[in-house]
Amino acid sequence: MIRIKTMTLWFLVMAGLIVTAAGCREKPGAESGTESGTSTLKEGVLSVGMEIGYPPMEFYDEDGKTPLGFDVDMAKALAEKLGLQLELIDTAWDGIFAGVDTSKYDCIISSVTLTEDRQTQYAFTKPYLANSQLLVVRKDSANKPASLDAVQGLRLTYQAETTSDTLATQWIESTGAGVKVFEYDKVMNCFDELTLNRVDVILVDSVVAAEYLSKPDNPYEITAEVSNDEVLAICLKKDNTALVDALNTALDELYADGTLEAISQKFFNRTDVVSSVR
Repeated sequence: MIRIKTMTLWFLVMAGLIVTAAGCREKPGAESGTESGTSTLKEGVLSVGMEIGYPPMEFYDEDGKTPLGFDVDMAKALAEKLGLQLELIDTAWDGIFAGVDTSKYDCIISSVTLTEDRQTQYAFTKPYLANSQLLVVRKDSANKPASLDAVQGLRLTYQAETTSDTLATQWIESTGAGVKVFEYDKVMNCFDELTLNRVDVILVDSVVAAEYLSKPDNPYEITAEVSNDEVLAICLKKDNTALVDALNTALDELYADGTLEAISQKFFNRTDVVSSVR
């Protein structure tokens, strides 16, 4: 296997940018969080680590400044439920978990897959969205792999340090597959390279593939679903049980009142991708 790591200048410039999104006003008398005792780093503020470059989950508007996406709208709704202002901290994915460890922010809301390994190191809320791993190629490609094994001999790309990375690495190491691998720090770079025919196939989250394949006259197609047992959840420090409980209560309320389904309909082409995890 040949592994090529690519870093973009844009990514380096944008990493660490802090964007404060409007939440509701702080409740008077709150102590390190809401009146119910929610534990946050800053009084009256829910600070969220997020890699804002993963459409439709989190991305910037055309102005390059305004964050949009499913996770962005959900974070706003959660902060409002908790009576907190929302602070979004744009963070490089390969350092996003370290930001929780070092108390850079309260939690990560950034399409984090709930895995057994991560659960040994961090606390998680209830799942809020279902996800799977897909193979995506160009429609005009002569190669239409129907499984990971069929990727043998092709140029494979995925975002580094993600579950796509883990799945591909485990497959390559267990089979000894001859694959030329291109890792990128942004998933949009993977699709750019596929568009330019510099790679043959992308291994990617279904929640992201939905964004690219929903656009009119898009050049992509899905050839296989290689796993379908993933769920996304909010990640926190292991001992922050107070905030986990508060976020779980808020998530329950957002499901019950239809807010999360409405956000799903907004960003997933009028499709409900949240109810199946409940």
